[in-house]
Parts: sequence; structure tokens; C-alpha cells
Amino acid sequence: MSSHYHLVLRIDQGTAKQWDSEQVIEHWGRLYSVPVLVTRYQRGETTSKAENIKAEEIIETWRERLTDISWFMRSLNEYLARRANEEDHCKGHFWESRFKSQALLDDAAVLACMSYVDLNPVRAKMADTPEASDFTSIQQRLRDMAPKQTKPTDEAPIKAIPLMRLVPQRHDPHPNSIGFTLPDYLELVDWAGREIREGKRGSINTTAPPILERLHLDPHRLMDHLRGEAMIEIPVMLGSVEKLKQTVATFERKFVKGISEARRLFRPPIVT
Repeated sequence: MSSHYHLVLRIDQGTAKQWDSEQVIEHWGRLYSVPVLVTRYQRGETTSKAENIKAEEIIETWRERLTDISWFMRSLNEYLARRANEEDHCKGHFWESRFKSQALLDDAAVLACMSYVDLNPVRAKMADTPEASDFTSIQQRLRDMAPKQTKPTDEAPIKAIPLMRLVPQRHDPHPNSIGFTLPDYLELVDWAGREIREGKRGSINTTAPPILERLHLDPHRLMDHLRGEAMIEIPVMLGSVEKLKQTVATFERKFVKGISEARRLFRPPIVT
């Protein structure tokens, strides 16, 4: 978007905890410079216990930062701010306020949020269709499907980034996959995009994709959510009522904002 951006992230702390020192250094080195002390430690050239301890402390700090959303946003926003200020030939603060985040606890919440993000250009009338929306994940997915059929745009190409895998988990149990196919997701986004366009804000018709029934999503509340009208204040978590209760119990809390929205947005599963 012209004034802000949205990201759906998965923080894989479990994998990061299993990295050895070499892997942490490798991942950090792809983003930042590695100090001489750590380079010497990596080569086995340190000469004292104190140097080894200090190098290991630095590596553990990197391990934490590589799974820290705040550090990720700090690094990304700093880059964007520097580039924007350079293009505008100005100095000073670029971002008005700190970023906001929301935990997505299950596939339904992830898909609802992904749909909202991918439809932002359509909602803002910057594009007529999701596939024509520049710099969105849905456009990247379509380009990955048929790169030879994609015409170059006037905008500078954006480097492809790893996306959440849309493959049934029985075929791909990878933690970065979600249990629905790309055609299902495209159908969901296309349907939602048609419903939020001007003149088509009526009730959900019978062509609603089966994915909504499988996720127990209430279509009317989903459309409110995709339009951005469902919540005045963004709750810290989004997911089914059951998922929210489980997460609250894990953190030994009795209450969390978002329960009411979850009851409205997510239908209870039908027991047969």
C-alpha cells in the first residue's frame, strides 16, 4: 500500500532452538555483518576462554533476534525508511507509530488474515482483481504457477519471498504448510473480492466456496472482517473460541480480548 503494509508471519522458534552455532552464524550473516570475534571463534582461532564466552553470548543473542518479531520489524522498517527518505530527499521519522501485531492460532485465522491482506489493493481501488494487485502474495503465487504468461509491469520487480505452502498436510506435513490447496485459496479470495466490490455488498449467495464450511467460518462476519469493519480495536489473538481458550490456559490467564469476535466470526463445528 502507499502508506503502510501488512505481513503474515510464522515464527519458527522450535527450529531456531535446534540450530547449532554454525547455522545461527550462517543465518545472521545473510542479513548482517559478522564481527571479527565471531569469525575467529567460527574458525577456531580464539585464544582465551573469555573470547569463547563472549562469542557464544553474541551467537545466542542472534538466535533470539532471528525469531523476534520486534527485531524483524525494526530491521525492515529501518530499511524502508532509509530508502523512502532517500527517494524523497528528506530526513526525520518516516513511520508514524509502532507496528501492531495479532496472533493467528489456527488455519481459519491464517486464511482470514491472508485474504484480508491480499485484498487490500482491491479494497483501496488500486487494482480491479487480486491477480492485478502488485506486491501481494496472491500475485506472486500466480506468477509462480505460470511465470511465462506474466507480462512485466512498470514497477520495479520485487524479490520473491518464501510463502506459506498451500498444500493438504497429508501430502506435505511441513510446519510451514497449511491444510488447504491453492485453488481453494484462490476461490476464497476471488469470492471475497467480488462480495466487497461496490454494488455487491449484499448477502452471501449459494456460490460460497466449501472452504468456509470446512473452517466453520460465518460468511457474513467474514465479509465484515475482510472489509475491516468487524473490529474497532484489533485483538491480540484471532482464532476459534476453542483455540483462544486453550491458548489462554497455556499462559495461565483467565481472559483475553477477542473471544466475542471469535464467537461471531467462527461457527462451532457441526457434530454428526
